[in-house]
Amino acid sequence: MTSSEVWSAETAERYDDEDRGMFAPEVLEPTIELLAELAGEGPALELAIGTGRVGVPLRERGVPVVGIELSEPMAARLRAKVDEATLPVTIGDMATSVVDGAGSFALVYLVYNTISNLRTQDEQVECFVNAARHLSPGGRFVIEVGVPPLRRLPPTQSAVPFDVGDEHVGFDTFDLATQQSTSHHFTRQADGTWRRDAGSFRFTWPTELDLMARIAGLQLEARYGDWDRRPFTDESTKHVSVWRKPG
Repeated sequence: MTSSEVWSAETAERYDDEDRGMFAPEVLEPTIELLAELAGEGPALELAIGTGRVGVPLRERGVPVVGIELSEPMAARLRAKVDEATLPVTIGDMATSVVDGAGSFALVYLVYNTISNLRTQDEQVECFVNAARHLSPGGRFVIEVGVPPLRRLPPTQSAVPFDVGDEHVGFDTFDLATQQSTSHHFTRQADGTWRRDAGSFRFTWPTELDLMARIAGLQLEARYGDWDRRPFTDESTKHVSVWRKPG
């Protein structure tokens, strides 16, 4: 078991509704477009597949997809959308779990900041090693993750807001010495009360991930500022990085 927090049935039940913005066509379509191109005829493995926000439409696009998911309730939500025969899911952690067909995948991918759920550097390295273990020669590992917003931290301040609205307020706090962060969420409920949630993460820099890839025997092929392949610059708030397993 890794240090990832295991998402509960309550979290899984509301996940799709509260993250509905991530299902918007302008968000999801560029994601599926790039992943489908990189996968070719597949197969593809999604680490931390969750409720299938990306895996299900990628499968509908014609790419054979399998998944690994730590949370059984999250996998159950996916199973309500598509059956096991169509999109198999292994319950386990993404750093060590091995699925059938390891060594034959054209694509392994990890989206929406989920590499940060592994809260130690060793576990993040093991995730890269596990991705490489599943890839065929010439296959690619893709990660989508935010760039730590530390430029927005004034001296002595440890919190950065990322969403301030009438229905939700969110901010991240950072421990710069340990690269640990916590995302705090305050969400308005139907009765007008507010629910507080928090999740813990380990933030990383793009070059640190490149080193992890090298340890796993992967080579950086491309880095974009988003799924639409916009250039990655020092102003980018996230990156989509592609590493390739040598042929």
